[in-house]
Amino acid sequence: MSDNERTLTAPVITFSRLRMQSDGQGVTTLVCFHGCPLRCKYCINSFSFDPDTKYEKLTPEDLYKRVKIDELYFLATNGGVTFGGGEPLLYSEFIKEFRNVCGEEWHLCAETSLNVPWENVKTAAECIDMFYIDCKDTNSEIYMNYTGKDNSVMLENLERLVKMIGTERIVVRLPLIPEYNTEEDREKSREILDKIGIKQYDFFAYKTAM
Repeated sequence: MSDNERTLTAPVITFSRLRMQSDGQGVTTLVCFHGCPLRCKYCINSFSFDPDTKYEKLTPEDLYKRVKIDELYFLATNGGVTFGGGEPLLYSEFIKEFRNVCGEEWHLCAETSLNVPWENVKTAAECIDMFYIDCKDTNSEIYMNYTGKDNSVMLENLERLVKMIGTERIVVRLPLIPEYNTEEDREKSREILDKIGIKQYDFFAYKTAM
């Protein structure tokens, strides 16, 4: 192992153990990273980009020691670890090294916006079993208004990811976002994504606190 691998760390905010089919198949542990390129208006995890949020800098080996307590559940249910945040693909090299540490038997998932450099996505694709992609909306204006970012990187990365790994390992989440998009907007997004080749969707509606 190189010196770089020995010192590879990522900022982990929290863990959520023994989750059942809410973040991937089987029993999972959700690992939340600090840091996100988006600023979504209804973000339920805004602490993930708050500079005052406390987090631990862990190595892949540190993380493995924390989560292996549930290995029996992972193996019995074909579950494993789901990486969220924040944006987990900001730390794709960390995730790749974690795969080397934990081995191939655990099922690894990533909940991602894909709004990161392609190299990060490519690295993650080498070790992630299932991608849950939070698309928001394919309309650039809607996406910008809601997230504060352009969606061209996300869409380009999605097309490249489909070409690289196919569609069986990809679920695209398309929310109905109050005050930002409509059912018609969401249907237009689905039609565009169908042309890319997407076959698995998660349709849902955001519930905003009043």
